[in-house]
Amino acid sequence: MSSSTRLPRRSSVALQVLLLLNSVYFAAFYLAEILMFLYKGILLPYPSHTLVLDVVLLLLFLGLETLRIFYGWKGNLCERSLASCVSLFLLGACASLAVYYLLLQTFVLRLEVILSAILLCFYSLEFLLGGFSVLAFSRSKVF
Repeated sequence: MSSSTRLPRRSSVALQVLLLLNSVYFAAFYLAEILMFLYKGILLPYPSHTLVLDVVLLLLFLGLETLRIFYGWKGNLCERSLASCVSLFLLGACASLAVYYLLLQTFVLRLEVILSAILLCFYSLEFLLGGFSVLAFSRSKVF
């Protein structure tokens, strides 16, 4: 294949780096949330049914975030707009769970506010870069 017939690369390096950073940050966020739930469950008068609900939502958050990063990663590298759109759709669910942990828990610690705000900043950047990538993939002939 000669260099004149090569297809241009439309995958976003910035989005790929941001997905990698977000996966590392989410691992730290998840570990910190587990430790904070232990703290809140032991020292604060946290209702047991609410604590169970929050932990189940945290497990759901882990599953959704893993799927979102996987589809974003593969959609960007393979230049597939469908996988990138699935990742952007899951981004909405993950962002709503991050807002839940930011505002709607029974007890919200200051550390949770800071960590969730940083996570939402990652999500907003990924939404912008993912949207631009989907537009770039949609212009190509490959679906």
